[in-house]
Amino acid sequence: MRFSVPLPFEAVLSRRLMKSECIAIVGVGDMSSPFDRLGMYAAEEIEKLHLANVKVFLAGTVPESITGTLREYQPDHVIFLDAADMGVPPGSVQVIEPESTEANLVSSHVLPLIVVMEYIEKDTGSRVTLLGIQPDITRPDRGLSGPEQEFLHRNLLALSDILRS
Repeated sequence: MRFSVPLPFEAVLSRRLMKSECIAIVGVGDMSSPFDRLGMYAAEEIEKLHLANVKVFLAGTVPESITGTLREYQPDHVIFLDAADMGVPPGSVQVIEPESTEANLVSSHVLPLIVVMEYIEKDTGSRVTLLGIQPDITRPDRGLSGPEQEFLHRNLLALSDILRS
C-alpha cells in the first residue's frame, strides 16, 4: 500500500501565492493557552517584519471579527495561521485543505474556522489558505518548547521568504 507524503508547505504555499499582490495574514488562537497560541505568535512575528503588500490581522479566538476589515483591505490571498494537532513533530507547518479538516485545530473559536474561511472566500473573492502549526502538546507550561522555537527560526523564515517573493 502506498501512502502519499504531503508536499512541504513551502512548495504548496509558493504555488498558491503565484500572482498574489496583496496578502493578508490572519493569526488565530488564544495567547494564554500553550496549545492554541502558535497562530497568533507567528502572525505577530510576521507583523514585525513589515513586509510590503502583506498586512497582518490578529483575530485571536474570534476570527469572524476581522471579516469587515479584510473586506476593506481587499487582499487577493488570505493566509490563516492556527495551531493544529496533526500528529507531526512540534513546530511543523502544513497546509490544511478545507475538505480534510481531520487535523484537530486546537480550537477555542466561536465559529469553526473552516466556516469563517469559506465566508471570507465568498465575500471577498480572495483565495484562502490555512497553515496549521503543530504545538508541543506534551508541555503544559507557558514557555515555548525547543521544537516550537525551532519553528520560529526555520519555518517562519521560510514563510517570510515566500511572502517577500
